[in-house]
Amino acid sequence: MQGSAHHIATFLALALASVGLSGCGTINEKLAAGAGDFIPQWAGGLPADAPPRRGTPQYDEYMKAQERKRLQPASDANAAAPAPNTPATALDPVH
Repeated sequence: MQGSAHHIATFLALALASVGLSGCGTINEKLAAGAGDFIPQWAGGLPADAPPRRGTPQYDEYMKAQERKRLQPASDANAAAPAPNTPATALDPVH
């Protein structure tokens, strides 16, 4: 009799742990989409130059600006880009 009670307790403990872990997984899936907006960049949040989220008015403006850039003639786009032989403003890599 004691063996079966031990098996039942073990089964219930494993079932409780699996239900708890699956609950955490579904909560994280739903919260992860918006939680990144509130985390500072130094802690792994979105960088300052990240595009806006889809479905917001800022996203529509961003997409219109991207489309305007895409439709510009190639000569205008190349004039705005720096020459490939100009030195970088960042530090040189250390080897």
